[in-house]
Amino acid sequence: MTHEVRIKGWCPGAWHPMATGDGLLVRVRPRLGRLSRAQVLALCDAAETFGSGLLELTSRANLQLRGVSEAGWLKLMAFLVEHRLVAAEPHDERHPPLLLAPEWQAGDATQQAAHRLQARLAEMPPLPAKMGFALDAGDAPVLGEASADFRLERAASGGLLVRADGRARGTPVASVDVAVALLVRLTHWFVDSGGRDAGRMARHAVALPDWAPATVRPAAPGAWLALGQHPRGRVFGLPFGRVPARVLRDAIAPAGVTAVRVTPWRRLLVEGAEKGDTPPADDLPDDERDTRLRMDACPGAPHCAQASVPTLALADRLSGLIEGTVHVSGCAKGCARQQPATLCLTGRAGRYDLILGGRADDTPAATGLGESDLLAYLETLDASRL
Repeated sequence: MTHEVRIKGWCPGAWHPMATGDGLLVRVRPRLGRLSRAQVLALCDAAETFGSGLLELTSRANLQLRGVSEAGWLKLMAFLVEHRLVAAEPHDERHPPLLLAPEWQAGDATQQAAHRLQARLAEMPPLPAKMGFALDAGDAPVLGEASADFRLERAASGGLLVRADGRARGTPVASVDVAVALLVRLTHWFVDSGGRDAGRMARHAVALPDWAPATVRPAAPGAWLALGQHPRGRVFGLPFGRVPARVLRDAIAPAGVTAVRVTPWRRLLVEGAEKGDTPPADDLPDDERDTRLRMDACPGAPHCAQASVPTLALADRLSGLIEGTVHVSGCAKGCARQQPATLCLTGRAGRYDLILGGRADDTPAATGLGESDLLAYLETLDASRL
């Protein structure tokens, strides 16, 4: 029997949770991509009290709880509102999310833009549910591979630019205020020019308006946060984007920890953490050589109702066997990774399709493989192709 993949067209939130194979999925958007130590401790308590005890970090730098029961959801929401982890009004969650480059500093262009854009979100028209903004105005853009539709970036010349996703160049702007005004105006243009049908900016093929000429190239991309010591604290990785709440609680237990910054790269910056505070845990490594951090895997079956195969145990088994990137997806939606991977395994009707150098929905090189078949097939491939 064919396992049908259903594209829901919206992202879960806290006030708008999504039913999955293991209960409700409740997603929290950290304001400015940062949570205080007290908020992280509260989120750990919420995961253990109302969910599965796991926290997941998404590719849009959101944190989510799995396994929440319908009966416990309202109590969870009251707890999250009390600790200022979600807005008290459900309609505030409908605004498009803001993704900030995680190394923003107080008063810099990224933070200024976030505050000013937040103040003007109500001026925007209703946008498709998956749309969002990337505020990435540091010396070099770092969010180029993260999902966003309108971007504030640094130009190669050093100035600021606003760029519509899918366009190689952007519009130069003289200040943060001008950038925010242009971002708001672009949302109206998107809707007025029929963008709802496309759903995302990168798929909207209409030419940009004359008042937003794409003439300036952004600066060369910068590097992701490196694991280990950081001027602000310590950076930890989340294998497969998941961490047990008890492990995260231990990592922020030292008295010097003040906050945690989230990233779209399965990494957390723990502000104030020092090298000697706590040894890195297997579930929260701080070593770039950990091969699990090159792998993407969704929760898979039975945690996700869309998935027809388990994913996490297989991903762990493949760790270190492939030199390049690996994506194990429970279905063709490919939620865990939108970019091509060296090796991609996609679940279909309880078996795995194998894709080389592609995405979860690309044409497979082999189909209908069981786990043992898959491992045998990998042994026959030329290592240079992986």
